[in-house]
Amino acid sequence: MDALVIGAGPAGLMAAEELAAAGRKVVICEAKPSAGRKFLMAGKSGLNVTKDEGQAAFLAAYGADWLAPPLRAFGPDEVRDWCRGLGQEVFAGSSGRVFPLAMKGSPLLRAWLGRLGKAGVELRLRWRWTGFDRDGWRFDTPDGPQVLHPRVVVLALGGASWPRLGSDAAWVPWLQARGVAIAPFRPANMGFAVDWSPHMARHFGQPVKGAALLVGDRRERGEFVVSARGLEGGGIYAVSAALRDGASLCIDFLPDLPVRDVETRLARMKPGETLANRLRKLGLSPVAVALVMEAGRAMGTAAAVKALPLRLAGPRPLDEAISSAGGIMRDALTGGLELRAMPGVFACGEMLDWEAPTGGYLLTGCWATGRWAGRAAAAFAGRTA
Repeated sequence: MDALVIGAGPAGLMAAEELAAAGRKVVICEAKPSAGRKFLMAGKSGLNVTKDEGQAAFLAAYGADWLAPPLRAFGPDEVRDWCRGLGQEVFAGSSGRVFPLAMKGSPLLRAWLGRLGKAGVELRLRWRWTGFDRDGWRFDTPDGPQVLHPRVVVLALGGASWPRLGSDAAWVPWLQARGVAIAPFRPANMGFAVDWSPHMARHFGQPVKGAALLVGDRRERGEFVVSARGLEGGGIYAVSAALRDGASLCIDFLPDLPVRDVETRLARMKPGETLANRLRKLGLSPVAVALVMEAGRAMGTAAAVKALPLRLAGPRPLDEAISSAGGIMRDALTGGLELRAMPGVFACGEMLDWEAPTGGYLLTGCWATGRWAGRAAAAFAGRTA
């Protein structure tokens, strides 16, 4: 075969599409019984394909300058056009997040797989890569062990989060044995554990809306959820990297109201009122009142409302995270995402050592690096034909 792609997630499918467009004979090997399982899971509550914002802000969200070329070539505008090319119109919400009108990922994936099939791409399901056999690529398949000898390979095996959907990082020791430098995986876009007192139990599952999360010099508006395990949700995920790396968290429950105005409102209240009543009169929701009662009793009321410190007990485990940080290091790759230690082998998606917040950045990053690696792999195959 000309080209082998291992992994049928967004990055792998995009790489296969580029290889096929260049005239290569492409086989995709996927360990699971169907393609795009994490992609479909991500789309269950609304498939956020990209973020509608200026290029400078979009690129800055990735915190990895070396990803700028793929992202400039396939950024938010290109993602929208690509979705429309598959018959899926998109729209931008008030937050700038871009979704297909259908919201779910299944219509987009079905159309995409159909187009790949018409382009001659062969998808082999339940083909699990199990390492190397000298210069061959060894697989466990429904028909027993198989060894393939492709001209060029694109690896799109995902990171280390959601192992039940295929991203289990089993590939790490095989590439390390070939001299590929890999940064240890850590959870990203994850929740945090909190050791709640019993009185918080009746508030589990309740969202905290309209608050600002204060993390170092950063102030992030976003909703989060109080759960039995701690804190989770989009607002927490947006600041999870800093929290994971040791920053502290405070909550401003009235971000549009200066602290002096809060103090003025409190001064107008009747003396002797309970803290809970005073908080309710300020407009805090029941779950927000409970959080202040939980963590702010020793503080002044205004200070607790405007900057309530919450003590976190560490990030939730890697297998609960939306994505992972770590992976194949920048120095192990060429500009075309080829492994320096393994000529003719390219990598893309969450295998790479990059980290982006939720909000469309993850999916766009996977598509962009898959496209970039696929084009570079097609050029390599052409040179070595």
